[in-house]
Amino acid sequence: MKVYYECAPCFLRQAQEALDLAADDENLKIEIMAEVTTLLGQEFQEGAVSNVIGTSIHRLIKEKTGNEDPYLHIKGKCNEIAAEFLPKLSEFLQDEEGLEMFVKAAIIGNLIDFGALGVNCDPLNLMMDNLNAPLVINHTNELEKSLKSVKSVLYLADNTGEIVFDKLLIKKMEEYDVEVTVAVKENPILNDACLEDAYQIGLDGMAKLVTTGTDSIGVIYEQVSSEFRHMLDNAELIISKGLGNYEGLTEIDFGKKPVFCLLNTKCGPTSRDLGVAEGSNVIVKLNY
Repeated sequence: MKVYYECAPCFLRQAQEALDLAADDENLKIEIMAEVTTLLGQEFQEGAVSNVIGTSIHRLIKEKTGNEDPYLHIKGKCNEIAAEFLPKLSEFLQDEEGLEMFVKAAIIGNLIDFGALGVNCDPLNLMMDNLNAPLVINHTNELEKSLKSVKSVLYLADNTGEIVFDKLLIKKMEEYDVEVTVAVKENPILNDACLEDAYQIGLDGMAKLVTTGTDSIGVIYEQVSSEFRHMLDNAELIISKGLGNYEGLTEIDFGKKPVFCLLNTKCGPTSRDLGVAEGSNVIVKLNY
């Protein structure tokens, strides 16, 4: 996804929050923020790709502060939120048999996102509010057709905490007799899930786990490992979670390969890119 004008202040807001999480030295934070603004001045222009710039900013902050995981405490909070909400969601799903409500459950988990929504957001209330919200773009039927025609699925995970709800959808997909491979980040960035986060919730018990080979926000085709690039190229079906993956996948030509993005449109630019109201729940087939 290309940048919209509002992306610039959002980058600066995220940079401020990441710096406050990563360091206490005010002089260091001024120095790093000056570098961030220089980076934006050089890279922010029409046609630039949003998750590429975001990745560069967060890598800069990690490198200059020496803090490889500024959101570590936030990730713990994500797990607490997921644990608190899971019983409510499980109750909501207990009589459901169709695929759509499990897709919706995975999308509701996408609201556990302190990067897009800010470190002071309240995901628990947002998830409660979205339990009965519709899927504004609903390509679930297309997803079901694809699941019935393939033997394997590459599932691109997003945030810590959110992956608890991904388990519900992945478990449901067992009914389609597909082998699921879940891709998480190689190294920390924002509150994205890494291998240790996936192991912590037992995701390895229902899917093969791999990493993208890097710490990019979403998928940046040129930056992932050659092994993961091979997986992207050869996947029969891709299911992707979250804004960052949507931003990256829309920059890749997959031909006729079925690629489905599941997300809540938590910002104006992504909402306009998809032609929906801000805060919409969507499952969209990219080459529909």
